[in-house]
Amino acid sequence: MIVDVIGVSGVIIVVATYMLLQIDKIDAKGFWYSFLNAIGSVMILYSLTYNWNLASIIIEFFWIAISLFGLWKWNKTRNKVKKT
Repeated sequence: MIVDVIGVSGVIIVVATYMLLQIDKIDAKGFWYSFLNAIGSVMILYSLTYNWNLASIIIEFFWIAISLFGLWKWNKTRNKVKKT
């Protein structure tokens, strides 16, 4: 089912992003870390709308919210650097 492929792809993105962080290939305060976490979590959340699991939906909601906060913070810092 395509929904499962989307969900598993989201899991791969989130896990790969975490691995990149652990091997110092990505910056936790950079764009890509938060962006990839948000995209992966949205994909997982989408699959959960078809395969309901409340606990998983709650954690994905928070993962997305925190990732969006990270993107906002990254953008705010980037704009500050541009102004100086």
